Amino acid sequence: MDEEYDVIVLGTGLKECILSGLLSVDGLKVLHMDRNDHYGGASSSLNLMQLWKRFKGNDQPKEQLGSSREYNVDMIPKFMMANGKLVRVLIHTDVTKYLHFKAVDGSFVYNKGKIYKVPATDVEALKSPLMGLFEKRRARKFFIYVQDYEDNDPKSHEGLDLNKVTARELIAKYGLEDDTIDFVGHALALHIDDSYLDQPAMGFVKKMKLYAESLARFQGGSPYIYPLYGLGELPQAFARLSAVYGGTYMLNKPECKVEYDTNGKAIGVTSEGETAKCKKVVCDPSYLPDKVQKVGKVARAICIMSHPIPDTNDSHSVQVILPQKQLGRKSDMYLFCCSYAHNVAPKEKYIAFVITEAETDKPEVELKPGIELLGPVEEIFYDTYDRFVPTNNHEVDSCYISTSYDATTHFESTVDDVIQLYSKITGKDLDLSVDLSAASASTEG
Repeated sequence: MDEEYDVIVLGTGLKECILSGLLSVDGLKVLHMDRNDHYGGASSSLNLMQLWKRFKGNDQPKEQLGSSREYNVDMIPKFMMANGKLVRVLIHTDVTKYLHFKAVDGSFVYNKGKIYKVPATDVEALKSPLMGLFEKRRARKFFIYVQDYEDNDPKSHEGLDLNKVTARELIAKYGLEDDTIDFVGHALALHIDDSYLDQPAMGFVKKMKLYAESLARFQGGSPYIYPLYGLGELPQAFARLSAVYGGTYMLNKPECKVEYDTNGKAIGVTSEGETAKCKKVVCDPSYLPDKVQKVGKVARAICIMSHPIPDTNDSHSVQVILPQKQLGRKSDMYLFCCSYAHNVAPKEKYIAFVITEAETDKPEVELKPGIELLGPVEEIFYDTYDRFVPTNNHEVDSCYISTSYDATTHFESTVDDVIQLYSKITGKDLDLSVDLSAASASTEG
């Protein structure tokens, strides 16, 4: 391989595929390699036989579960905010033409042993059984403040500088109770722990606004959308985009060893005795284990059922957030459910996930509070995977490594990582100021 590439991307996980698409659109010469024979890496979708083989060591699933081919079980299950960054990236790159999306039916929160719909507006706050009468009024005032808040309209700020006031101080002004703060911070603003309370309130308010804007986008029961046939479709769509702009793909390439010059700078990748030269290497943590460190572990259960999650209005697709405090934990737990309505399972079958940042070595025990909410389960698979973050200096070694996927069942943190990597690789910001209204037709699917 004599030609030199601007970037070699290793691994076809979603983050790597988005980056290869974006960089190809920018005119960079991209070579994309993967040791696997399929797209998706850690974020692939498996059929029933693949699922069985991975977790049970054989490919003989139970017959009553239906056709293996009709299953598309996400290994990193996440929904997209309808107005969020991933949708903006899809529209910015025109990848929407390769995909069909459907709104997710419901967004719920766990409180004192029960599941409730997440109230996202002042009107919903007044109806919500989550709060008593006086708390509803306080919450309504708070929601109105957030809805009306505009950066460039000082009248809407009510004398508060949200870059200086903390989220805790803003919430205190409205006198909200702890349980209300719990669902607002975790199920609306989608913070994964309570550290946001002591940070400037601006980020918190913007995240709440994003939730409300996403909810308004499809007038559905949730702010989320999800692709038909599962998330495995996403890496392939970005791979197709990269190919359209001249990107080259090589799957099933064993080893993929990064080569360095005498200064420790990446200059190429060797596989099967051949070296492809490059200026930069982009990869997931598994390709450069000596340049990452473990920062945590995700525990999850994958469940196959014949019914929706109880108390979610018979929703075919749903997210339920169990805030950490409700469970006496340090991190939130997430329930994610999809069904044949999104073409990820045969007729009348539902796939549910229970996911959390692991705090022990016993996923069966740790995930129990979430699994107990599912009702009868026909088949269950337990799994854990380690989370890694890069420790290298990309300016020294020209290696750009993504972080592992976290336990959240939405894509906001995933896309933040992609946007940061893009800026480091190209030296410029990714412009995501797209007209979402013009694109809503293509994302209703």
